[in-house]
Parts: sequence; structure tokens; C-alpha cells
Amino acid sequence: MKRREQKNDISLKEAVEEFLLYEETVRCLSQNSVISYKNDLNFMLSNLGGERLLPSVGLEDLRFCVGKMSENKKSAASINRFIAAVRSMFAYCRKFQYIQNNVALELRTVKIPKRLPRFMTADEIDALCGQPVKKELLWETRDKAIFEMLYSSGCRVSEIASLKLKDLDDEYGSAIVTGKGKKDRRVYFEDDARRALCLYLADRKKLFERLGTRDLVPEVFVNQRGKKLSAKGIEWIVARYSGAEGVNHSVSPHAFRHTFATQMLANGADVRMVQELLGHSNISTTQRYTHITTERLIEIYNRAHPHGGKKDE
Repeated sequence: MKRREQKNDISLKEAVEEFLLYEETVRCLSQNSVISYKNDLNFMLSNLGGERLLPSVGLEDLRFCVGKMSENKKSAASINRFIAAVRSMFAYCRKFQYIQNNVALELRTVKIPKRLPRFMTADEIDALCGQPVKKELLWETRDKAIFEMLYSSGCRVSEIASLKLKDLDDEYGSAIVTGKGKKDRRVYFEDDARRALCLYLADRKKLFERLGTRDLVPEVFVNQRGKKLSAKGIEWIVARYSGAEGVNHSVSPHAFRHTFATQMLANGADVRMVQELLGHSNISTTQRYTHITTERLIEIYNRAHPHGGKKDE
């Protein structure tokens, strides 16, 4: 990619555009990562002005943006993501000598309160998987297949949305998914998920026959117009069902992933095996689920043991 000859007259908007192009074409970041960077950096542009010269942007300007996020009640995670995006962009600009110093390195991140991931019980999973119906934009066989596959595989919602027909094995017992960092891994589907997937794929074929169009969509999951179903679309579908009877709280697609990890560890799976199945690059991310299973074991012990929960008298 071609860069500017003049180093000191680049505008903030031009720097952002060049950085995003670099991340997408040279570093080959995923589309989701590039979009995330773009959203955060556009927030900076809207507050500081895109025509402003990049070298004139100082630490106080960036702190002003962070303050605006706080005023807008953005979460600590959102603020830290913004700071990370700005640091990365300024590091790029420093590397290619558009600026002398990366002032963004002096931004302080916000401490995030530790929260254990929310997961579902086996009864809640059964209640949710029994809910899909044919109604308006909902599609029972597709929706049930999504739920069963999310729960069976522990996949991220983006991985299920981008799953292609060619990635499924012949028996639908496993698939290759592309996770964060464009890393491929194999995930597995148990019998309920396989049956649900087979029923959906039969309906999917009938859909294209009914629409009178050729099935040229490589992705497994489509909407009722025969178009690729996005991750946002799956989130919307899950939200529509999350008020199901027997489900005691709101549910997101990620709750299936948390439930998968929690139940695997609770049933004796090795933490490194679960790390591989989830596609975590760092085992500490997987180990947080061990805290949940430990708390659960203590709860069961106190309820089941004859002296459980009793205090010294």
C-alpha cells in the first residue's frame, strides 16, 4: 500500500483511514476486528474533528474522548477497547513517522469488575431448545439447529454465522470453524445437534426450491429470503426466545458458550482440552470457568451433605 510523502500534514481522518486499510490488507485482521477499530476511531473523529492535523492531537484531547465515553455511560470494557484502538492507531503512526511520540500510551485503562460468566442450567437449555416455532421471521428448524449447535460446540456466535456448508463433515458430527486471529479449529456436534442440523438443511433446500433461485449461499444458516444470516441476526433470534418459560434470565448466544465450558469442566474435562475446543489462545481465559464449577460444587455439597451449611453451635 502507498503512503504519503509528507509526514507532518496528515489529517486525523486520513491517518485513521490509512491505519484501517493497513490492518485489513497487511495484517489481515478479521472483518469484525476492523469494524470494531473503525467504530472506536470514528468516535474519536466525531469528537476531535477529522480535518485536524494528526501531530496536533495531544494526550488531553484523547482524555477528552475518554471522558465523553464516561458521560455517555459506556462500560469499562468499551472504554478500554477504545483506548486499545487509539493506542494501536497511534503506534502505527509512530512506526511510519507521522508523529514523534505515541501519546496514547499514557491513557489509563479503566479497571473492570470481575464478573463470572452467566451460564444456563440443563433444564434451561432444554426449555430454550424446545421453544422454536414457525412465526414471522422465526424458523423453527433453523432456530433449533442454531441453539443445539451453539450448546454442543461452544462456538462463538460469529463462528456459527460464518460456518460454511463445505466446513461440515459428511456425518455432521464435526466442523472446521475459523475463530479469532483467523485460527481454524475443529468443533464437535452431539446427536441432538446433528439431528437438528439435518432437519434444518432439508428445510433449507426446500426454501431455495420455493424461492425459485439457485442456492449459491456458502454459509449454513440463512434467513427466509435465502440470504446469509449474520451474527446480529442470530443474536436477535436468541433474544426473541430468551423469555421462554423455564428460562430464569435473559439469554445471549454467548451464554451457550459459557454453559458448554462450565458443564465440560464440571463433568471432568481437562481444562486444556476445553481451551482447545473453545479456541482460547490463553488458558487463563478458560480457567475462569473453573471458579464457577468450584462454586457450584460447594453449593451442591452444602445442600447434600448432612452437615452441609451448618454453623458451629
